[in-house]
Amino acid sequence: MPGHGSTSTAPSRTAPEVGELGSYVIDDSGRITAVNDRGLRLLRLSRADVLGRHHHELLHRTADGSTAPRAQCPLMDAVLARASRSGAAMCFLRGDGRLLPVHWTASPFATEDGGGTVVLFHPGAADAAIDAPGTLPELERLALLAETTATLTSTMNEQETVDRLASLVLPRLADWVVVDLIDEVGDIRRTRVVEHREGRPVRSPELEGPMPAVLERSPMPLSRALRGSAASLAGPEVYQGEPDSGIAVVQRELFAATGMHSAAIAPIRGAREVLGALTLGRSANPVPFGTRDLSLLEDITRRVGLAISNSRLYQRQRRVAETMQRHLLPHLPELPGVELHVDYRSAPDASQVGGDWYDAFTLPGGATALVIGDVVGHDLEAAAGMAQLRNMLRALAWSHQGPPGVVVDRLDHAMGSVTDLPGATLVLGHLTPGPEDGWTWTWTNAGHPPPLLVTRDGRADYLRSPRGLLLGTGVPATRADASVRLPSGSTLLLYTDGLIESRAEGIDPGLARLRRHAAALAHHGLDAFCQRLLEHVRPSDNDDDVALLALRVPHR
Repeated sequence: MPGHGSTSTAPSRTAPEVGELGSYVIDDSGRITAVNDRGLRLLRLSRADVLGRHHHELLHRTADGSTAPRAQCPLMDAVLARASRSGAAMCFLRGDGRLLPVHWTASPFATEDGGGTVVLFHPGAADAAIDAPGTLPELERLALLAETTATLTSTMNEQETVDRLASLVLPRLADWVVVDLIDEVGDIRRTRVVEHREGRPVRSPELEGPMPAVLERSPMPLSRALRGSAASLAGPEVYQGEPDSGIAVVQRELFAATGMHSAAIAPIRGAREVLGALTLGRSANPVPFGTRDLSLLEDITRRVGLAISNSRLYQRQRRVAETMQRHLLPHLPELPGVELHVDYRSAPDASQVGGDWYDAFTLPGGATALVIGDVVGHDLEAAAGMAQLRNMLRALAWSHQGPPGVVVDRLDHAMGSVTDLPGATLVLGHLTPGPEDGWTWTWTNAGHPPPLLVTRDGRADYLRSPRGLLLGTGVPATRADASVRLPSGSTLLLYTDGLIESRAEGIDPGLARLRRHAAALAHHGLDAFCQRLLEHVRPSDNDDDVALLALRVPHR
């Protein structure tokens, strides 16, 4: 259907190099899909020996060299639980037959195609570093950064980025996470205050909300971070004196309300500006933050800044495209006695605005042309192509006052000659008044989902004939027309496939769902009728735009 497409890339066979650590990546079935060079050297194996093999059977051994059952393997338990875990009581079988005692960390990640797990490891005998109290071991620090990168870059929603961040660092690094963000006009808002409580992140909305402005010369830690200064440590004693600003007052209240005895604060930077600040606090954990924690915090905030920058750039581009789309869509003509309602809903956040469109205009003979259409694509080109196709159709419908099928045939012929649009579907119909105030609908269908006619007493039927080729195939076609007398008080619904098509189910269940809901909602006013259809019929997994055009003829 229009608006859908797919791209694919060849999977990487090389896992990332992470210092002196070996690493490999497994898919959800446990098979190795990538391995780094350091891992191959430690294992004395070639890439061909490893790729495609199940990591448990290939590598995991007990101290006596036997293969433990999967249910007793701690690394397999971490993978199946999709949880970040570390361990040391394990050996990997090397290619030369010797056992390699290892320390390991497993970190799950998610992608659009599913997900997998990154496993980092190094020889146990070489792990002689002694970490400071309260800090993460180096292996866990690297694993946390890898998990942060994978988790935060897989969403384009700013608020979801913040929520995922809290789940990543609680309780591994802190008991509290506080996120302050600067919006595009420079206002600061405390977006999240989250505590690790009873084994899960719990928000404290009473501590969230707008923040005072930052003073240029304030030496206080949060004020300096919001100006872009380096990460620093803070405790409640820092804010006990006379406050130098409104932010200092809010911070003193934060320490009192949360019971934090130690905090680490770092700026969240974008490519060109400061986006906010991240505060990690400890209350239940008695160990205060140290200077070594600041480098890890800045590594995390760099990734947070990248994710938020990408989200904001995406949303700006999306707003431009959606504004363009809405301004290109037309105003409706006045039809005495006939109700008209239109609605356009842009694609969800995971997608871009597309080429769904509607149109309604009066023809020279007194009929009214009604159109619903969908241009292939999900981008600004699709929106621009929609406007180009709409204008061509208007000109042809006005100058060639023939039946809808003839007009669409001419449009198809012209489209191949004067545009580079890959394809489109549409329904074009003429609404004409008849004797005794009746109305007749004459239409043609170029590969589009069928119009739905709903009577006042709750019967709904699709106008399935005729349905011709979509536009842009290059195949000469003669599209037929059909006519129907619209019953008194009936509703005619034109829509695009974003209302009904599901990636999981296809289009037929959506058509059945639309028919059932439309019949049940026929007694509602036209605006409420369309609103409820959008709420109850549109599939949750649909990433396409939706356009609706509905008309209701008078009840006699």
